[in-house]
Amino acid sequence: MAKEKEHLNLAFIGHVDHGKSTLVGHLLLKAGAIAEQQLDDGENKFRFVMDKLGEERERGVTIDLAHQKFSTKKYDYTVVDCPGHRDFVKNMITGASQADAGVLVVAADDGVMPQTKEHVFLSKTLGINQLIVAINKIDLVDYSEDKYNELKEEVSNLIKTVGFNPATVPFIPLSAFEGDNIKEASPNTSWYKGDSLIDALDKLTPPEKPTDLPLRIPIQDVYSITGVGTVPVGRVETGVMKKGENVIFQPAGASGEVKSIEMHHEQFEEAEPGDNIGFNVRGVGKNDIRRGDVAGHTDASPTVAREFKAQIVVLQHPGVITVGYTPVFHCHTSQVACTFLELMQKLNPATGAVDQENPDFLKTGDAAIVKIKPTKPMCLENAKEIPQMGRFAIRDMGQTVAAGLCLEITEKQ
Repeated sequence: MAKEKEHLNLAFIGHVDHGKSTLVGHLLLKAGAIAEQQLDDGENKFRFVMDKLGEERERGVTIDLAHQKFSTKKYDYTVVDCPGHRDFVKNMITGASQADAGVLVVAADDGVMPQTKEHVFLSKTLGINQLIVAINKIDLVDYSEDKYNELKEEVSNLIKTVGFNPATVPFIPLSAFEGDNIKEASPNTSWYKGDSLIDALDKLTPPEKPTDLPLRIPIQDVYSITGVGTVPVGRVETGVMKKGENVIFQPAGASGEVKSIEMHHEQFEEAEPGDNIGFNVRGVGKNDIRRGDVAGHTDASPTVAREFKAQIVVLQHPGVITVGYTPVFHCHTSQVACTFLELMQKLNPATGAVDQENPDFLKTGDAAIVKIKPTKPMCLENAKEIPQMGRFAIRDMGQTVAAGLCLEITEKQ
């Protein structure tokens, strides 16, 4: 069996009308992931690919991920950002799709917009460390090298503020609609000597598996299987689990020895980050644990938060958020109602600098540092120490109202 290619998750970020959907659609076409006959004619030719997924999402249908996967000679990619800014942020934060790299799309005819800045700040907050800048719609400015240079400078200054080094970031002039510089060099930009988008993607580095971090397996389900016993199922986020080791489930407190580890109906001696596994633990019954619990080694037990301090971004809220507000926090596989105890600082969403101490309320678009108290025990980690376990989305009234990451934890005694 041929070795599988390494896999990267790609987020397409940037202002709403700058052509992200069109770019993703044309990229999938050029990479051979979709056939020409799947496309509409004219203006909306490529946008349709992602928008079709959008309407599926509206109806709550499971999305056929095949649309968003493509391969190059070097890597397999999954596109994790379908255009919805809020879904993207929620997915990024709950770790459903930790992006390994971002493609920042900026339209040549429009330049840097407020949402461009916000996405750059967010992407850095959410742990994207590799960036490619796509200067899109270059056809609309007559393939002008001056316009390209002007934008390159403007975007360089912007990404510098959040810690990217512009010297290591490719800036690619391209046309998502016409297809210039997506797969091969375009004769229309003979002045540009850099990589095409696909070549630049293949120069990214795949993420290291976080095997050296403590073991964390958020539980998705618990089954009783005849002849085996209780089998918790989950995805290894960090660390390595081996047969024969002792593990503990928090906040449940149940513990025991790992008897077996199974993936795709095969037995394994160990499991590492990214593996979806079922495992049996001696002495742990079906009623001892539940979805949302987290398994870890007994000597480095998952942290149970009594209170925590977090950095959040309010994505959409019809009113204002004040002290006492108690929405549901979605963190890894757990869903726990949590109360806002204190609004500590309001931050500038484009730079992260403190704008105001102890604000009275927060509204849509605000970024802030807050203090939170879960209404029942909940597993969470400091995002600096175990980023995979430190992000969460906040939901209320059927929508994602905010998203954030944990900065420090007061542990449950």
